[in-house]
Amino acid sequence: MKYKSFPIFLVFLAMGFGDAVGPLVGLAKDTFDLSNAVAQLLPMTGFLMFGLLSIPMGIVQDKRGKLLVLIAGLILAVLGVGLPWIGGMNQYVVLIIAVALLGAGATFLQVSGNPIMRDVSPEGKYSRNLSLGQFIKAIGTLSTAGIPLIAKNYFDVDWTIIFPIYCIAILVTIIIVSTSGIKEDKTKVTNPATFKSCFSLLKNRYVVMMVFGIFMYVGAEICMSSGMALYLEEQFGLNIQEIGLAGTGLFFLAIMTGRFIGGIILNWLKAKHFLLISGLISLVGIAGLFLGIKSVGFISSFIIGLGFANIFPLIFSITVDKMPDRANELSGLMVTAILGGAILPPVMGLISDKSSVLMGMFVPLIALFYIGWVSLKVQRS
Repeated sequence: MKYKSFPIFLVFLAMGFGDAVGPLVGLAKDTFDLSNAVAQLLPMTGFLMFGLLSIPMGIVQDKRGKLLVLIAGLILAVLGVGLPWIGGMNQYVVLIIAVALLGAGATFLQVSGNPIMRDVSPEGKYSRNLSLGQFIKAIGTLSTAGIPLIAKNYFDVDWTIIFPIYCIAILVTIIIVSTSGIKEDKTKVTNPATFKSCFSLLKNRYVVMMVFGIFMYVGAEICMSSGMALYLEEQFGLNIQEIGLAGTGLFFLAIMTGRFIGGIILNWLKAKHFLLISGLISLVGIAGLFLGIKSVGFISSFIIGLGFANIFPLIFSITVDKMPDRANELSGLMVTAILGGAILPPVMGLISDKSSVLMGMFVPLIALFYIGWVSLKVQRS
């Protein structure tokens, strides 16, 4: 059991590759000469998969096992990153299809990866390993911004180099996971999750509030990851192909750092208090973007990432701790709420086309105000 968690950590790294759709918006916009609204179809396509597949895959997983869903997710992901590499990047529709496959794979991995980590963790070490898994996932996410930047500046290669790199990495992960002899817990539950049991929870106002919190958070995160490079280009004239991704890179670096620090802080600070602090930090960071100062813009990108880092796991864990006997149904609903990443970015794109990218930033700002309200409600519960 000592080394059984290693393959699952590789899966979390592959989950991070699924966040590629955010930073690629600015690059795809320039490559294919797209409007902001059309460019935002990328995250919409990827995150739409979460809304369509999360609950069905949870039910399939209950019947067929977590490992099967996990490997299927890796196969879909490798098809997603392999299509642009093998088929070429001459048409935007190819990228859309690739992102749809990558999003479907990421959905499978989210549904299966979190619970299977418990099966491969030593007793009492599940929370630690899950936090470390989120940290490793953030490394994969950060590479989405870092690899194109390094490829352009040091090797004079364009951003599409990420596709063969990710393809090879995921293929290696498939081989390791398939041959590692992972033993999952297949204990039968008395009342397995169903569509009816999941949706019946929406009669509970607390559940609706928290699920919508996930919806708003994921939408805000994708708005920031996809819009930061566009903001830097419009506000300060930075070239996305050369240094525009630095802002996005700072955002993901801050998320990675924040998750590592959050794992330490949560040893002594209650989750509901940390949620309030995280929301306030995020609001301060977004407010800094409206000052129109280049240095403050980069600093704000980092501050926003620090604030965003732990909001998802905090809302998730607070909700499950409130109703632990309904954990499976809650997980299905909250992973479905990742659909927010498909809804809010196009709204921001439309506003950006009609006015400016800066005005489009009001979309994630409003989402953060909602999360702040949720955190205040949680303090009283």
